[in-house]
Amino acid sequence: MNKHKLITELQSHGLKLVEPGIGSAGRQGGAGPSDHKAVTVDGTTVMVPTFNSTAAQSPYTVNINEATAQAILELDGEAVTSISFPPQPKFYSLKTADGIPYWQIALLHSHDVLATTVLQTCIRYGDTATSCQFCAIGQSLAAGKTIARKTPAQLAEVAAAAVKLDGVKHLVMTTGTPNTGDRGAAYLAECAEAIKANVDLPIQAQCEPPDDFTWFKRMQAAGIDSLGMHLEAIEPQVRAKIMPGKATVPVEYYFEAFTCAVEVFGWGQVSTYLLAGLGDSLEMLLMTCDRLIQVGVYPFVVPFVPITGTPLAGHPAPKSEFMYALYKQVGTMLQQAGMSSKDIKAGCAKCGACSALSTFEK
Repeated sequence: MNKHKLITELQSHGLKLVEPGIGSAGRQGGAGPSDHKAVTVDGTTVMVPTFNSTAAQSPYTVNINEATAQAILELDGEAVTSISFPPQPKFYSLKTADGIPYWQIALLHSHDVLATTVLQTCIRYGDTATSCQFCAIGQSLAAGKTIARKTPAQLAEVAAAAVKLDGVKHLVMTTGTPNTGDRGAAYLAECAEAIKANVDLPIQAQCEPPDDFTWFKRMQAAGIDSLGMHLEAIEPQVRAKIMPGKATVPVEYYFEAFTCAVEVFGWGQVSTYLLAGLGDSLEMLLMTCDRLIQVGVYPFVVPFVPITGTPLAGHPAPKSEFMYALYKQVGTMLQQAGMSSKDIKAGCAKCGACSALSTFEK
């Protein structure tokens, strides 16, 4: 099985850990790649679901070779390849002066990406009439795994330590949506300015489109290098069902924002998440990816991962055949446009660990 097909299969089926303690610490709840572990397959580190219902039924398991202490990936009990797990980052052992563990402020994603949710609360989250059904932003906060608001000074301190101790290459800052017209852009800019004053680290910020697109220039001036504004779903009926609050922001408004953001950050430096498997058809996903690429936006296509404790915990992950077909065609679009994840300065699409798409760009 070739590498990109194997990664596609792993991210769709998940990985069943017979011994939960195997490998690096995983991630349960929160924003971003939740219910995952980082796994390195043939030199590529990817985030693979390990803690959810899909993974519990996966035909993929890990066996430790007692003679070599090597982790062997198995499919239905047959060895496939050796894999490894990135070690726990050194900065996790540190605390701020007021006693907050660094890992409550920011986490390592993949093997060289620092990620944080600067505001761990969202105006949409607490009400089922508005909340995104896949979101677990409040879970890690309720469990005491993070803090509600990371200050600019805290983020600057942790970022510097992560670069020095663990060789972190770029930073992803996302946010729950506050009840302000800037949709978090103002606070993201404040945090970026503090971080860049302390350490030279490329930064991607992620938020909903603000009500005033001049925020894009302010964000860039503060030190933000690339921008993520996430559609997640496209078709009206899917958006209304899966994310009723965000669905009140029209797709066309996103495209207006994308066009303005690309003018500021540059072609290929703006990206959007598309969660495959929520109900959008293959045709709609491909048509949207083509449109995004034409306006200079990288379409970061990711398989939906059901997260324990959310309304969609029992929703099936997309089939690997569906993802493979999607990746193959979007990969061709990216090739033809000369757009590549490796050229993005910072962010989820540059990291690429939650998707197999980057392996189809070549």
